[in-house]
Amino acid sequence: MVIVHGAPDRSKNFAHVVHQLRDVPVTVYDRRGYGKSLDAAIDADGSVLGGFDVHADDLVALLDNTPSVVVGQSAGGSIAMVAATRAPELFLALGVWEPTMVPWTWWAGELPMERTMIWARGADPLQVGEDFNRTILGDERWEGLHDSTKQLLRAEGLAFRADMAGQAEPFFELDQLKVPVLVGCGTVSADERFQIAPHHRLAEAVGAELFVAEGADHFAHTNHPDAWVELVRRTVALAARS
Repeated sequence: MVIVHGAPDRSKNFAHVVHQLRDVPVTVYDRRGYGKSLDAAIDADGSVLGGFDVHADDLVALLDNTPSVVVGQSAGGSIAMVAATRAPELFLALGVWEPTMVPWTWWAGELPMERTMIWARGADPLQVGEDFNRTILGDERWEGLHDSTKQLLRAEGLAFRADMAGQAEPFFELDQLKVPVLVGCGTVSADERFQIAPHHRLAEAVGAELFVAEGADHFAHTNHPDAWVELVRRTVALAARS
């Protein structure tokens, strides 16, 4: 079992989920440019290594030719879908929690793309990292963070900006996703991207099962871990049936 985090995020935020999965061998990791893999986003020549293509290749490498159950959150789910089209033999089943699918207008309209490209086009990645986290946390919570945490969140702006830029065009062919898929979403998000309807459309588009968790939102892995544990267990069960 491998869990792929979203953007921006890091593996430690799945601690409550992993704690409830002590009977399952779970691997979590920080994608390059985030958390403990912060420096891995910079190549030897100073260029940026990031975006969905790079992260999908990293995931395939991490699986190390071992067929596995993979579950991803938000951008992590999108990245896992890309990886599954490249190495389907390594995916016993794939669970995705509210993956971002902004290039497909049937998913949630054109507004999500406009919002995403604002972050993708930010001139200063450190400012992108701060501004996005201020948007999520609010100014008061941001100002209350320890300086080292602020520094990390700003630095993650480089990888986050690359993840956003990677969504300017469709990042995989939907009909190439051949592995068993479970699409999960919550019921309490006010954001049109993360409501039930777009995920129902996604499930239909890729021939997936749909799991709706009552009372959960986009960040259920941190504030509603029971929903995420159920997503994992249903994905394991899907693998066993397939």
